[in-house]
Amino acid sequence: MEEYISIGRRKSSVARVRMTPGSGKIVVNGRDLLGYFKRETLIMDIEQPLDVTDNKVSFDFKIKVNGGGLSGQAGAVRLGIARALLIYSEDYRKSLRGAGLLTRDSREKERRKYGLAKARKRYQFSKR
Repeated sequence: MEEYISIGRRKSSVARVRMTPGSGKIVVNGRDLLGYFKRETLIMDIEQPLDVTDNKVSFDFKIKVNGGGLSGQAGAVRLGIARALLIYSEDYRKSLRGAGLLTRDSREKERRKYGLAKARKRYQFSKR
């Protein structure tokens, strides 16, 4: 049985994706997709690479994801699925690239600086 393995990252989330030929079942951390991500918008985001390449019912996915929140995890899973499809067939590169699904979103949380409330927010200034 053929298996394609890839990694996707977003914010502080890391998703390890295993893709096998199958019937379109997606399992995330031992739960089905809707049971794990709950929001329809996140699920649409995750399934985008499958829609672009018309592979909604061609592959089964077993995904382990950790770190960050649901939004970051969904982004990591999406990148992992897109990369796994690319390993399966290089022909998908043009359509995935065109939809912007192969670009790693490198935005991270900015660190907090001393003397400030958050990364850039200052404490209220008092003249007296």
